Amino acid sequence: MKKTCFHCGLDVPDNLSFPVIYENESHDTCCAGCQAVAQSIIDAGLGNYYKQRTADAEKAALPPQEILDRLKLYDLPEVQAEFVEQSADGEREAVLMLGGITCAACVWLIEQRLLRTDGIVRADLNYSTRRVRIAWDSVKLSLSSILLLIQQTGYTAVPYDAQKMEEQIQAERKQSLIRLAVAGLSMMQTMMFAIPTYLYSDEIEPLFLSLLHWGAFLMVLPAMFYSAVPFYKGMRRDIKNRRTGMDTPVALAITLTFIAGVYSLISDSGQGMYFESVAMFIFFLLAGRYMEQVARHKAGDAAERLVKLIPAFCHRLPDYPESEQVREAAVVQLAVGDTVAVYPGEVIPIDGEVLSGESEVNEAMLTGESLPVSKKQGDQVVAGTLNTLSPLIIRTEQIGNNTRLSHIVKLLDRALAQKPKLAELADRYAASFISSLLILAIPVFIGWAIYADPVTALWITVSLLVITCPCALSLATPAALAASTGSLASDGILVSGSGSLEALAQINDVVFDKTGTLTKGTLSVIQTVSLGHLNEEDAVMAAQMLESQSEHPIAKAILAYAQQILPENEMAHPIAEQRINHVGSGVRAQLNIHGETDIWALGKADFVAEIAGNPPEQADIQHNGSIVYLGNSQGFQTAFLLEDEVKDGIAEMLSALKSQGMRLHLLSGDRTETVRHLAEELALDIYRAEASPEDKLAYVDTLQHQQCTVLMVGDGINDAPVLAQADVSVAVSGGADVARDGADVILLNEDMRVLPKMIEQARRTRMIIRQNLVWAGVYNIIVVPLAVFGYVTPWIAAAGMSFSSIIVVANALRLLKRK
Repeated sequence: MKKTCFHCGLDVPDNLSFPVIYENESHDTCCAGCQAVAQSIIDAGLGNYYKQRTADAEKAALPPQEILDRLKLYDLPEVQAEFVEQSADGEREAVLMLGGITCAACVWLIEQRLLRTDGIVRADLNYSTRRVRIAWDSVKLSLSSILLLIQQTGYTAVPYDAQKMEEQIQAERKQSLIRLAVAGLSMMQTMMFAIPTYLYSDEIEPLFLSLLHWGAFLMVLPAMFYSAVPFYKGMRRDIKNRRTGMDTPVALAITLTFIAGVYSLISDSGQGMYFESVAMFIFFLLAGRYMEQVARHKAGDAAERLVKLIPAFCHRLPDYPESEQVREAAVVQLAVGDTVAVYPGEVIPIDGEVLSGESEVNEAMLTGESLPVSKKQGDQVVAGTLNTLSPLIIRTEQIGNNTRLSHIVKLLDRALAQKPKLAELADRYAASFISSLLILAIPVFIGWAIYADPVTALWITVSLLVITCPCALSLATPAALAASTGSLASDGILVSGSGSLEALAQINDVVFDKTGTLTKGTLSVIQTVSLGHLNEEDAVMAAQMLESQSEHPIAKAILAYAQQILPENEMAHPIAEQRINHVGSGVRAQLNIHGETDIWALGKADFVAEIAGNPPEQADIQHNGSIVYLGNSQGFQTAFLLEDEVKDGIAEMLSALKSQGMRLHLLSGDRTETVRHLAEELALDIYRAEASPEDKLAYVDTLQHQQCTVLMVGDGINDAPVLAQADVSVAVSGGADVARDGADVILLNEDMRVLPKMIEQARRTRMIIRQNLVWAGVYNIIVVPLAVFGYVTPWIAAAGMSFSSIIVVANALRLLKRK
């Protein structure tokens, strides 16, 4: 028996399967279009439509087969290998570049369609760069289905490519200029025919007056049917997706005015034609949109510059070290372990380790640090940085989406997609405002038609629709966020968390970790103190065995000290057994020292005391630095005295934060004497010593319960929980990966003096956003009654709306200026 389509009733081809689920049953549809429409109706809770309808629906438009075939190519593994990140649980992530976007409302629509689709995990849209980063469940959804969904919404999407994106932007800019030029020429020519009718209409013979009107009609046609096309497409998308966007009132105003003019021309009613008004406000609207497009691109240029840093080609050394013969290769073809040569003046294309050569690398584009960094054999280099002096031979360790630069771009995308509460309120208001505006236009037209005449009612209604379009309101927040995030990125500050800039502007308490944050974290053992019968060499050997698998700064200091003290033949030792690391306290393991097996502990006094008993009196050592104790079941054996240096610029940074009204806290797991000494040296307000990760978490939680907005600055694994707890978290340069991945802000360079700049920038951003929202709100409050009472002509309305949007974007661009 032939199956029929559940949606439109036509036959379902045997070789196709497009099922939809309704009332827990699977139903066949004849094509992807019917499937999408039917599933949308069911998902919206309108499934009763299929029970109550009296006739089959019309067949949904199926995209041309060649388009479907082309989209299916993006599902091939070899194609996705270049731009799709895959995880073990089936989740995939890709960056797509969007086409057809004209305003913030377009971004909102795409975002809503994506997030309501089963299988899409998240979608971060960047309005400034028109990129979307999508994560989806590959079991439930294919990439081609996502591309098709965006296309059916009325936009285009293809995998991101920096060169193609630039070409697309240039093509759109060129087309915008052509449309603007045509509208400008049409406006001038239309005005040429209209001005005589304004000045001498009573003196011109009817025949020639009619010719002038027909001339104006002919001259407005290019603007009407070419320049204004983007507005019509936008309105068609709005109607298709059942929402009201920015283009709807504009397209309605243009169309109504033109139809009224044509009717007046054909009926020879002798009333105003307003063809010159149509051409004029098409020109002003396009001019405003073009200037907004340029400014928006400038605001979001930081992320684009980072993406474009990676070169397309590189010098590969396929036979290194046997031969240094170079072959040109595409960067996308490189694999981990490949060797490349980077010559002076070239950009490093991968993350890797220097195998040969010595040079200086400019990392300013990533870290904001202006001075070049010396690189030699064994040093790490990152993609996107510039080799300045001599050739370097580098072994590839990370490529493509796994490089540090790619991670930075992801964070920037996430930051630019964030929406503070003010932005969400503005978006909801803008959507409601447009609907209210369209409703208001009806009684305004009727009222003026009764009070005056239909022509007057028409141009007043047109002016109302155009001048009150809330483009400025929707642009207020995205433009400011893009400009501010780009400015901070150029200083080596990545703001990644949702709403982080908004929260940063409200900070009043700053909590610092000590080691690696305020201090350099490069501890060194300056002395050992014997507390038992163990000699120094055996104590150092035991400590080395305990710390051999750790990357903690204290472990590195003890291992470095062991290299100085122990003979080379004693550096090799058996691996510690039953090793347990207690984060924030110390490490414990079973060791065999000179044939005797025992449980040993290294760490804080109270931690070691659990197996060694009470410390001897000598353990009360006066030392301003860190002290680490070593002990076993026979008691405390040795104390290691360590010192650390305060980072450069810390005192200046703390002074600047205090001048901003901040209360400064030091929260450390180190001993009380060490923490007190540092707090007094740096004039910190409050300190807490010997704090475990749980203690740090409780400390910040207590501050928050006291209505404090807390900024936490840390670098270590043990800081990850408290970084997550704080209102805003900052991971310093060189910190542990888990701390950096969970932080709202990441510092890419060692200069901590950027923290006050970051807070000041956040406050400026909040101020700019509020200024923009106030301006957009006040503008609408003023112009609505002016338009309703007939004080605004259509061309003034077009100029006013464009001017308001330009003011908002120009105000946001002030955030790019550095103080």
